[in-house]
Amino acid sequence: MSPSFSRRGLFKVGALALTAGAIGSAVPNAAALGPVRGTIIDFSAGVPSPQAIKNAGHMGAIRYVSDKRPDAAWMTGKPVTLKETKANAAAGLPTASVYQFGRAETADWKQGAAGAAVHAPKAIALHKKAGGPTNRPIYIAIDDNPTREQYTRQIRPYLQAFSKTLELAGYQTGIYGNYNTIEWAIQDGIGKYFWMHDWGSNGKIHPRTTIHQLPHGKQQTIDGVIVDVNEVYADDWGQWTPGKSAAPAPAKKPTTKNPQPKPQSQAQAPSNGSSDLVNQLSSQLQSKHPELPELPQVTADGVTFPGKTLSNDQIRQLAKIVAETVAKAR
Repeated sequence: MSPSFSRRGLFKVGALALTAGAIGSAVPNAAALGPVRGTIIDFSAGVPSPQAIKNAGHMGAIRYVSDKRPDAAWMTGKPVTLKETKANAAAGLPTASVYQFGRAETADWKQGAAGAAVHAPKAIALHKKAGGPTNRPIYIAIDDNPTREQYTRQIRPYLQAFSKTLELAGYQTGIYGNYNTIEWAIQDGIGKYFWMHDWGSNGKIHPRTTIHQLPHGKQQTIDGVIVDVNEVYADDWGQWTPGKSAAPAPAKKPTTKNPQPKPQSQAQAPSNGSSDLVNQLSSQLQSKHPELPELPQVTADGVTFPGKTLSNDQIRQLAKIVAETVAKAR
């Protein structure tokens, strides 16, 4: 088995992936299998009205921030639009984002790390266009039952490069996959949110599952649109509403005498003196790529950002460098 590109290994391959790993490590896990909090739907064959979704008893939707395939004109519900997310928000229905363009023989992950340079910027652009804020995950779809070899050779580098691009742009990573894909990704330190499908899962639900897509036999027709139904296992399942950048507040818990920890406002810096190495390598990378925006600097208080919004071109450049970094590290 090929060595995994772990968060520890990031400190050996360059400042770009290094800094991204430091940022991602400070985000708390969002998956906590327990009582079902409610149900959400996903769909692509149309767009049900907010009232119809509420009447069916669902609390939101997970929507595609990807274009429909050229051979799938029936996908009139792709991509999600600002009009839709605003209408749903007005009805109290939040949205989560997922990216999937190809499928089967044209699956996005089959392009490996290089595919992230194409697909990650597109996901970010459509998420933003629909009103999606930063500090929220975009789920990366692995809509297959892959072998271990397929995961190692193609899926892992695709997820790594896609994930680093998301983190550098201020987003978090979600993964849509079956039991094994989720388990392998967790072992490699990839992802904070996990949306599990049953194909190849052998009837098991992974304990880190955030959202579980029910079998096709549980599909519903809402407002004339066939939808998949998903059970939610976490208060924070990656949901957002247009114009709100902060993560949703967790459900209130009974008060106790012990003081609760204060929310963390910024990513923690790597420990054991590694922050100096991060900044040194960041400076070296910046000198080799002056066309890139200023990279974050790591201090004792956390990660300091330059306060710039990355353009799609800059994100694409970063994705390309990340993909090359991952390829060299394998």
